[in-house]
Amino acid sequence: MECVLDDVTVHYVEYGEGYPVLMLHGFSPDHRLMTGCMEPVFADRPGWRRIYLDLPGMGRTKAADWITGSDEMLSVVERVVERLIPHGAPFLVAGESYGGYLARGLLTRQAHRMAGMLLICPAIHAEKEKRDLPPLTVLARDEKLLAELTPEEREEFTSIAVVQDRCSWERFEREILSGLQMADKHFLNKLKQRFSFSFDVEPLVGRYDKPVLILTGRQDDCTGYRDVWTILEHYPRASFVVLDRAGHNLQIEQSRLFTALVHEWLDRVEEELRREKR
Repeated sequence: MECVLDDVTVHYVEYGEGYPVLMLHGFSPDHRLMTGCMEPVFADRPGWRRIYLDLPGMGRTKAADWITGSDEMLSVVERVVERLIPHGAPFLVAGESYGGYLARGLLTRQAHRMAGMLLICPAIHAEKEKRDLPPLTVLARDEKLLAELTPEEREEFTSIAVVQDRCSWERFEREILSGLQMADKHFLNKLKQRFSFSFDVEPLVGRYDKPVLILTGRQDDCTGYRDVWTILEHYPRASFVVLDRAGHNLQIEQSRLFTALVHEWLDRVEEELRREKR
């Protein structure tokens, strides 16, 4: 499906009916990163309309020259919300990595409408040099599997995977690598020159008192987990979880815990929505 804006056309896929949930993938992959981990959650959970975007320069959404940094990327996301979700209607947002950074940015514009937020391995700081990161630690490694991969596949997979087994590889190939291979690398490299927002997120957010879930990997050497402590007091309804045996592919490497924790977040959202209707 396509969301046609004046200056960019955003590709998206949509499943289900009901309460809207906007899904934002990370930097370079496409919507399949989010469908791969989120659709199993909703398999037996009706009443939710899931909207998965391909951000500009990623997946099937083409880049646009006027998008030169994260401020413009956020503007695209906000305009997609205004086009796809009825005016003024509440919605949830779920973002992974850079998508989590954009989700926090969207909160500064749409907090009055956002009924909850899920952050998966979120980038608290856009620039990697500002992040407090643990070293990459490989906890499981299948040498037979790695020998079957091409050098390019092995490099992409092992550069980020904490659990390097066949199950993780098959999901990585299907949900992440497939998107990486479509990315407009020239456009994304230019975007990194203005990767941070021109504003600080949390001072604008103040205190956001809706249900939040923040999931991080103990071995995530890409976005880490320690930086979340610096923003946590702005989210008094947040559960902050650090999972062992998980890196930046947390949703794959700890899939059962991921699904259970997202269900619990949705339970809290539904409870809050019922309370507001009374």
